[in-house]
Amino acid sequence: MDPEGIDGVRMTWNIWRRTKLESTNCVVPVVHEHHHLTLRSAPLPRVFLSSKPLRNQTNLPHELHAHHTTFEYTLPNRSDRPSGAAFLFVLDTCMIDEEFGFARSSVKRAVGLLPDEALVGFVSFGTQVHVHELGFSDLAKFDLLTTELHQTVVPHIAKIGFSCVEYELIVSKDLIEPLRSHKDLDKGEAPFYEKAEKFYHGLANQLVNQGLVLDIFASVLDQVGVAKMKATVEKTGRLVVISESFGHSVFKDSFKRVFEDVNNLSVFVSSSNILTLFTQSFSVENFKSTVQRIKMQGIIGPFSYEVCSRISYPLCFLFRLPSLIMFANYWQWVDTAASTEELVPGFDQETAAVVMARLASLKMETEVEFDAQRWLDRSLTRLCSKFGDYRNNDPTSFSLNPNFSLFPQFMFNLRRSQFVQVFNNSPDETAYSRMLLNRENISNAAVMIQPSLTTYSFNSIPQPALLDVSSIASDRILLLDSYFSIVVFHGLTIAQCRTLGYQNHPEHQAFTQLLQEPQEDAQMIAHGRFPMPRLVARFLLARLNPSASYNNASEMNTGSAAIFRDDASLEVFYQHLQKLAVQS
Repeated sequence: MDPEGIDGVRMTWNIWRRTKLESTNCVVPVVHEHHHLTLRSAPLPRVFLSSKPLRNQTNLPHELHAHHTTFEYTLPNRSDRPSGAAFLFVLDTCMIDEEFGFARSSVKRAVGLLPDEALVGFVSFGTQVHVHELGFSDLAKFDLLTTELHQTVVPHIAKIGFSCVEYELIVSKDLIEPLRSHKDLDKGEAPFYEKAEKFYHGLANQLVNQGLVLDIFASVLDQVGVAKMKATVEKTGRLVVISESFGHSVFKDSFKRVFEDVNNLSVFVSSSNILTLFTQSFSVENFKSTVQRIKMQGIIGPFSYEVCSRISYPLCFLFRLPSLIMFANYWQWVDTAASTEELVPGFDQETAAVVMARLASLKMETEVEFDAQRWLDRSLTRLCSKFGDYRNNDPTSFSLNPNFSLFPQFMFNLRRSQFVQVFNNSPDETAYSRMLLNRENISNAAVMIQPSLTTYSFNSIPQPALLDVSSIASDRILLLDSYFSIVVFHGLTIAQCRTLGYQNHPEHQAFTQLLQEPQEDAQMIAHGRFPMPRLVARFLLARLNPSASYNNASEMNTGSAAIFRDDASLEVFYQHLQKLAVQS
């Protein structure tokens, strides 16, 4: 069963406390994840059945039937809306010839996929900025490109107005300054970062006000400034893709998918009306009214609520107070539980893990010297202390209800993830991963935090495996899905047989099939995801629990590997958690 359900709605707590203090003691905030962005919001008015002679308790409007959980309303066509979408391509031409060839090819292909009524503009910038009339050669490099574009695009050219903003050169032409790192940002040693970030926040507001959206496709080995520009993408609800090259499948396949879906009006290309609704109506200021004793606390991808003792503004979006929430045509029951035990069935640990990851990421960006690992550890300890079953000061007696049992493992992997451990990542890479964490639904975001591992062997069908080095064996193939990358790992014996070419002999069809199966599954996962993940054959050990080390090498499976690192294993982590949670 799809955990997102038919409505794409999940909550950290489906049963809530009645007061702010009691809710705060539950540690994980009340958060509402609603992923279907194409649904239109419509307030639910009070219904007076007596005013409609044909309406009664057995003849209700569709919105009031319990089995109709969501509704999507079709808006009438507006005469002032342009008949076709408008696309403005903006390309940085400061790149090597090979990269430029890849970019040119992709843009040509994209324009060829646009609908006939589309309005198209093209801007290139290097030392100077050029606005191109498609079909007229005014830049030598683009002679072939502009000519071919003119042959594929109908003669509807958008007249685009823009303003040029002067800015200081951040890196000298000598290229002797090192690129900024997280440490430079923390110490204030990136003098132009805040100024650039402020500029892009202003640009984002202009895009929202004009009903425009911005996508960023970057080909970088390190940085192009996505960390500064992220507000322009997040506020317009659009896309960002970072790849190693314009010739890499991550860029080519992702870029192609955006334009392949234009004619189908997919979520990748939405109308200005829908995106304006998303960026403006879904703001805290315009969405204050919920149910009694509930206040909108903020927006981090999903919505976060705070339980209040009293509320001072008028109530709306509700029916049958106070047990109903109406948001984007969805009703969520709220129970005023009297005991801790009654809250347990309503806890969604996967949603809670994603919410804690988003909160930790936000705090790392906005709070000075915030210690994410310490905050996560303290939050987990408080949660386990409140909802765990144990005798005081007896760690061996500690246990968790199945509704909470996976949460410590999620927190263990979150502590080791790229969202918290930023040392080996550039600011752009960190910003990119956090933007996708905020954008994706709970199921996909959970895979970013805790990858899935599947094992393939001669002796069994593909099956889930523990995210642990003990899952490595010489006669197995492992498929690791971490959302951003997909790893196919061959055990020692499998790798040796592959090197000897056993798969090329008819008498070894079983081995050939064993090699093909994880590759086919990897391709299926990749083609169902946006952006396209990297398909790699390394980085497996970095995401596995380091349960095996040089201290217990004799206990390891044949062909498995020990991980020599300072990280504590999940077992050691859980033992420390037990000790802290049971302290009186």
